[in-house]
Amino acid sequence: MDERAKIPVSLPSANPTVSYWQEPPDTIADHRSTPDLPASVDTVIIGSGITGAAVAWNLLSQTQSTNPGGIVMLEARQACSGATGRNGGHTKSASYRTFAHHASTLGLAAAKQIARLELANIQAVHAFAREHSIDCDLTPCQTVDVIYDRAQWDEAVASVRAMRDAFPHGEPEGQYELFSPEDVKERFHVHDGAYQGREERVQGGVGYFAGSLSAYKFGLGVLKLCLERGLNLQTGTPVTGLEKKKKKKKAGEREGMCWWEVKTPRGPINAKRVVLAANGYTAAVWPRFQGVVVPLRGQVTAQRPGSKMPRRGCLPTTYSFIYKKGYEYMVPRPEGSRFAGDIVIGGGLVRAPDDGLLEFGTTDDGAVNEGISQYLRETTPRYFGPDWGDDDPEGRVRSEWTGVMGFSPDGFPLVGNVPGEDGLWASCSFQGHGMVLCWMCAKALVEMMEDGDSEQLRDWFPDVFRITEERLSQSFQGRLDAIPKAGDHIAGPPRGPSSGR
Repeated sequence: MDERAKIPVSLPSANPTVSYWQEPPDTIADHRSTPDLPASVDTVIIGSGITGAAVAWNLLSQTQSTNPGGIVMLEARQACSGATGRNGGHTKSASYRTFAHHASTLGLAAAKQIARLELANIQAVHAFAREHSIDCDLTPCQTVDVIYDRAQWDEAVASVRAMRDAFPHGEPEGQYELFSPEDVKERFHVHDGAYQGREERVQGGVGYFAGSLSAYKFGLGVLKLCLERGLNLQTGTPVTGLEKKKKKKKAGEREGMCWWEVKTPRGPINAKRVVLAANGYTAAVWPRFQGVVVPLRGQVTAQRPGSKMPRRGCLPTTYSFIYKKGYEYMVPRPEGSRFAGDIVIGGGLVRAPDDGLLEFGTTDDGAVNEGISQYLRETTPRYFGPDWGDDDPEGRVRSEWTGVMGFSPDGFPLVGNVPGEDGLWASCSFQGHGMVLCWMCAKALVEMMEDGDSEQLRDWFPDVFRITEERLSQSFQGRLDAIPKAGDHIAGPPRGPSSGR
């Protein structure tokens, strides 16, 4: 794994696979607000996914004026073409999967803080989409984790009980329902199965609040709101380097103030501050993150529903299927959406040779792993058994694609000022858990940028998410498997002992 983490991180592939969500591309996919890049601005945001969009929105919401000082967003490819435009759209925290580990290693207060943030992130994304009428197929719903591994089922039961004790009196963070194997099979149309001759029996299920949406449409919806407020969006503009420049001291300025030269093939931009919102590609822009934010290529398929699928595939529940060392997640497309009833399912990393080792350090989302492809194509009839029926006459798989996530050595996001680099900020490394972390991490980052790291911020934003020298010095050891957890920001693996969905 050490060798995989050392592979130099590249800029995004020029010819990526096209995700299910990106067909057809949005009207602002290739948007450039101005024909040329401005010479200087207050802030440059690198990356146009949910993180970059949320940072821009929060900055633009700080004042009544339009784009004060100038905010430019640079995107290497099309708008929202990275992980945000490629994930399964699962707004699902699964906090119980990490709660016990967090409580034992960080303390109960920190564990509760992380669980609250994850649920708050889901609620905030849903509320923002409703408030601003963003057409993104938002579907709040219940979800179920179907667990096939006995040890993980026992851990799940214990952790659910611990969360109920930690969040009494009906607090939403503690509201989980446990299902027997019989309940799971009857209520959720799931069956026992086998993989490579090994029998996999349902051990039980965990139900709780979640949701689904098109993250691509949501991210672009936020960007459009930002464009109305004066954001300068420049697509097709990769950042090839950053260089810190010292300013000549003027009256009233403190010693050592600097500015940043942001280099692109279209020329440089000078900025007072830069925000790294490129997640798995962060080290390609700022090499200090090499081996600290390690790319991992994930894979997703969209499958037409089988002939016997209940409700023509428009199931009211989303799923995760959890087995020894790995999982898949599944999102049924809701009624009224494009391709209603399709099954979006991703994961399968550990079914590849060496538990998917060669997907770490890989930034080529222009190709798929054929072994994972074959496995994902076979998942739906295996999980749903006789409830699947015959494949659609046009074929089971409508689309498949890959995308790049970012993972850190300790399994937590990296948010804040890059140590020793005045004016360089980052929010990245979401462990395949971005749909339940990005929004609130961006909010916290902007509070740090504008008001400092206040006590009010520390009341709700976990200390372990902040960037420190110590965290930047850790060695990447790969997946932290002590408590694997279902998740999906491009079908990533569990996020460390605290896996992050």
